[in-house]
Formats: sequence, C-alpha cells, structure tokens
Amino acid sequence: MREILVNVTPRETRAALIESGVAQELYIERASRRGLVGNLYKGRVSRVLPGMQAAFIEIGLPRTAFLHAGDIARAVPQEAEHGVPSPQDISELVLPGQEILVQVLKDPLGSKGARLASFISLPSRLLVYMPLGRGVGVSARIEDAEAREALRAQVRELAQSIGGAAGAASGGYIVRTAAYRAAPEALRADMLYLARLWEHVRQQSLRLPPGSLVHEDLPLALRMLRDELGPDVRRVLVDASQEYARMRQFATAFMPEALERIEQYAGARGLFELHGVEEEIARALDRKVQLKSGGYIVIDQTEAMTTIDVNTGAYVGYRNAEETVFRTNLEAAMSIARQLRLRNLGGIIIIDFIDMQDAAHREQLLAALGGALAGDRAQCQIANVSPLGLVEMTRKRTRESLEHVLCEPCPTCQGRGFVRSAETICHEIFREVLRQSAQFRVEQLLVLAHPEVVERLLDEEAPVLAELEQQVGRPVRLQSEALYSLEQFDVVLA
Repeated sequence: MREILVNVTPRETRAALIESGVAQELYIERASRRGLVGNLYKGRVSRVLPGMQAAFIEIGLPRTAFLHAGDIARAVPQEAEHGVPSPQDISELVLPGQEILVQVLKDPLGSKGARLASFISLPSRLLVYMPLGRGVGVSARIEDAEAREALRAQVRELAQSIGGAAGAASGGYIVRTAAYRAAPEALRADMLYLARLWEHVRQQSLRLPPGSLVHEDLPLALRMLRDELGPDVRRVLVDASQEYARMRQFATAFMPEALERIEQYAGARGLFELHGVEEEIARALDRKVQLKSGGYIVIDQTEAMTTIDVNTGAYVGYRNAEETVFRTNLEAAMSIARQLRLRNLGGIIIIDFIDMQDAAHREQLLAALGGALAGDRAQCQIANVSPLGLVEMTRKRTRESLEHVLCEPCPTCQGRGFVRSAETICHEIFREVLRQSAQFRVEQLLVLAHPEVVERLLDEEAPVLAELEQQVGRPVRLQSEALYSLEQFDVVLA
C-alpha cells in the first residue's frame, strides 16, 4: 500500500509518495518558482526556424519558449484516430507575429526555455480531455483487456450523450487509471467539468493579450490528489490545517469516496522527519548511494546526461566472482530505478554495471531493470548493452531534478566539483611574482592568500620562495586572508 505525505510551510509545499514505508518520489513547489508544466499561455511567435523545424514563442517568461513542429496541432483528417496527421513544414504551420494558444510540456531547464505544445490537454480526476484530438484512449496501466474496452465504449457513449460523438468536433479523451471501476455518473461529471473548463480557456484566450497566462494548473497538494490518489493509496497525511481544508473541499467536489482517507497530521515531530523523508532527501543529494550488500553506486549529473557507476565496494563474494558481480548488479538495478524517481533524473542516462561474462546474466539484469522501472510514471526506454558494456536508457524529463531545485553551483568551484590544490596555487603565485617584478620597480611584493596556501609557502615551498626572492632581487612578504577561497590570491606592490 502507498501513502501520500504533504508538508506545508509558508512559502514551500513538499509532497512525498511512500511505498512500503520508503519514499519513492518527491515533489517540491515554491512560491518563488512554481512549476509551469500544464499551464496554458497565449503566446506570440517571435522566430520561425525551418532548419530546426521549430519556432520560438514569447509567453511572458524571461526566456522565449520552444515549440517543435511535431507539437503543433493542425487540421485533423477524418481517418486520423488520435489527431496526429502527417508531418508538415514549420513554415506552413506558424508565422512570425502569429498569436497562438500553447501549453507547457517541460519546465525551463538550465539555459533552455520551456518546451511547448499547441495540442492542448486538460486533465481531471478520471479523464484527460483533448479539445483538438480524436478518439478515446485508455491508460496502459489498466492491464485488464476487457475492462479497457468496456471503459472505451462507456466513454464514447457518454461523450455522444453529452453532445457530439467522441470522434467528431467534441475532441478526444484519455481514460486515466483512476477511472478503473469508476461509476458512469463520475465519468459524466468529469466530462461536463472539462467541457466547462475548455470553454473558459477558449474565452480567456480570445480576451487576453499575448504573453498572458490563460490557465494555471492546480497547486501541488491538489495535483497529488488528482494524479496519485488511487485505490492503492491507504491515506493522505497533511500537516497544515488550511491546506487540509482545501484538500477536503477538493475531494468533496471531485472524489467523495476518498474523503475519509485524507487526514490531518498534528504530531510534535515533523511529518517528513517522522517518516524518514528528510533523511532520504539528504541522501538523494549525495553522489554515492550505498547498497545493503556493501556495494555502492555513484551518480553524476551533467548538462548532457546522467552517468551511474556500479561498484562491488565491500561486498567480497558469493560462490564465485561472476555470481558476486551478478548479485551486486541486480541489487544496483533496483536501487537505480528508485533513485531515478526519487531524484527525478531525466534525459539520457548511461549505467556502467560491473562487467559480466554470462550472456544469460546480462539478459536477466536488463529484465530486472525494466521490471523495476515499470512502476515509474515517467516514460522510460532501455537499450541493449552496448559493445563497451554500458546500458543506455532515457527517462522523460518534464521538471527539474531534485538537485537543481534544492542546490546551486558551488561559488568556489563554480560547479566543477573540485578546486585547484594549494601546491598549484603556490606555483601560480610564483609566476605572478615574476611577472610583477619584471613590469614594476618596487622595493618588495606582498602576497595575499588563503591560510592553507600561506602555510605551504612557509613550509614545503620555503626553499623555492627564497630562491625566487634572490632571482627577482627583492623580498616577498606573505599575508594570510581567512576570507579568501583556496584558489584566490593577490600579488600587490608594497
């Protein structure tokens, strides 16, 4: 069974999805930087780039957003099932200065602007409505084939009764996992709500100027109810009375059957601290993840990809070396799948498992990794083992990783992850002393540096410093500066 924890502070809301007592996913929303995914904007096309088959759209954000030709809605032929016609040139789809209603698919990440689509989708508790789409799709998580077809037929029939066939001008629907065994009245109520919402959005888009927010998605706490509160969720715990009242009000309107599962937490200890989530957050910011067997994995994020290295560490053996490696890799695969969700790592991911000679073991490892990722909401694709023994995979990225949300680059190393050594800084100081003495006629030079660097100049590098003073023909004084970083120094004329 699963639990949802919601922790609210004045300017931040955090939510955790707990499975079998362990945090699997974390969501953080701050008032200063709310996520944009799902928001609708009225934009204006600023540039069309035929070479990239994309356009840049002004939507009122600091950086222009990106709209690819494949994400642009267009006229749909009658035979198209889900509203995906044949590709067209970007120049035929949008023009510079054109006003367009768009939806955010991906938040701005790093130096990149938001990713947009003009193929709008509006989610509710049970359904996703696509005003420009066609047909009825059913969530792949509903595995019962008969139930899937029954839901598809039921939604088509309800759409016809509400007004217009579900394959005509009324748009298309996707049946969400929460709709499994839902009453027809609940599906009908969702359809009516989505129809009213779309009419409101349409009217707002006609009235507002370009660069305006037309419709904003629900706040985090209510999104957790809408997207995660399935039959397998035992309870929802929230530690703020005001947010608790809002969640109950939302549940009363849209999911009354779940009302009794929403509880207010009023304990003395912090909600996340009590359930070990604070510790999980701290561990999720470390590069190294320890495995129970004694092995460990190392996770490094770069701008282009995420790399994961698997090591046996203190795990010294099973029956033989191949079995030891296989067991370590299997344990690492389970841990990697969880860490990808917990840290919200996306894009290209390269996993360097420990080399295995047995082909059957490699196949079992890929199957285990795929099975561990089956419960992930984000779309994942795993390639075969490369000739170099690496596993390449992708995970759909829609929001920033946990590290990018909670951290910023180190002001000392500028995000490199390392600083130059004290010995290196000493040699840089020697070169600067030589340069300064050749350019200026002064009685002496003063070196300002970090205490560790000054200590090395007075100890290991003292003979070199004495030789340098003889070479330049003037004394060099040292002054320790506690506020300097290790790499920072100044050579001044005295």
